[in-house]
Amino acid sequence: MVLHSLQASRRARAGLALLVLALAGALDQWPRPPVPEAARARFATAQLGLQAVDLKPQASGKIPMPEGAAAAHASNLLAMPAGQAAVLTAFWFAGDRESAPNVQIAASQFDRASQTWLPARYVVNRHVMAQALGFGVRRLGNPVAWLDASGRMHLFVVATGWGGWAAARILHLVQDGGSNALAELSFKPVRVLPLSWLWNTSFLVRNAPLPLQDGGMLLPAHFEIGRKYPVALRFDRDGEFLGLVRLSRHAHMLQPTFLAQTGTQWLALMRDTRPEGRITAAQTLDGGAHWRDLPDLDLVNPDAAAAGLALAPGQLVLAHNSSPHSRELLDLSASRDGLQWQLLQPVAHGRQGDEFSYPALAWADGALWLSYTDDRRSIAWQRLGSVEAKP
Repeated sequence: MVLHSLQASRRARAGLALLVLALAGALDQWPRPPVPEAARARFATAQLGLQAVDLKPQASGKIPMPEGAAAAHASNLLAMPAGQAAVLTAFWFAGDRESAPNVQIAASQFDRASQTWLPARYVVNRHVMAQALGFGVRRLGNPVAWLDASGRMHLFVVATGWGGWAAARILHLVQDGGSNALAELSFKPVRVLPLSWLWNTSFLVRNAPLPLQDGGMLLPAHFEIGRKYPVALRFDRDGEFLGLVRLSRHAHMLQPTFLAQTGTQWLALMRDTRPEGRITAAQTLDGGAHWRDLPDLDLVNPDAAAAGLALAPGQLVLAHNSSPHSRELLDLSASRDGLQWQLLQPVAHGRQGDEFSYPALAWADGALWLSYTDDRRSIAWQRLGSVEAKP
């Protein structure tokens, strides 16, 4: 009787998987929430400064891990407002291993006074989230943080129930309480983002949002099961979800990263899942209302995440793996137009079998900050800026 039940359960799961795959191709045909009229982007230079920056290594190291955590992955950096005690807040997921039952979202902050990273602590627990949401959460990953117009912190986290990462959903969490100091930082769920009629399944986040002039933002995301394509999610200044637009008609692209070229002209650069892949690209000329595919860049991509940032007009940077079939080389490249790139600075170069992956970029206190996964065991960081600049 038990064996019969197990076999029936397996058949049901297999049938559900086939149904998901069969319907996945129709997801992008399903009516979406309307995308509002294109808002003018708050171009990165409005936030960072209009002068080009001479980027030289200033400092590097490892971000402290939560006690007992053996693995770490998928970091994200959030620049904190001037005048606060922390320069940056870093988020990542940590535990025994990726997808382990004890994986949680960890956080640390770079303290402005001591110029050190504070001891890490967990800020999102899957059991607590499941209880608040009313359904099971099996895995957590890929945290992405944002500050809304009032300075309140939002966190977007990939969460799964049944199935792997391709069956994930995006949880929208918001800061619970008035303080974003690390010792007091906590989050409560808003909801699962309503992105499709198929239980909002198979949408994931990875890279930082693009801030908009109206105080809202554009969150890069992607659909992963079967067909793989990038999307942009628009939020208003208070963190309310406004709509979704697809960035490419291709079906082999993941994890877009946004770079603003002008107020309404933006690039999306993507991970490529094809063999012998390249960094792929799409562009909008009207503030995200419409996107068109561009030719692939002349940058190899071993099916690995990349992170980009616009520092000033004509000064774009991209952290990416530059080995064709592995992740032992992580580099920082620079471009004036986002299409032609040159090596700016090696970030981490190892030997076969090493992994330096999933980079994240942020600008804070007059410097470029970079974090990345170091062999799935820890999160490494670097700070680059003018050699005269004080951190």
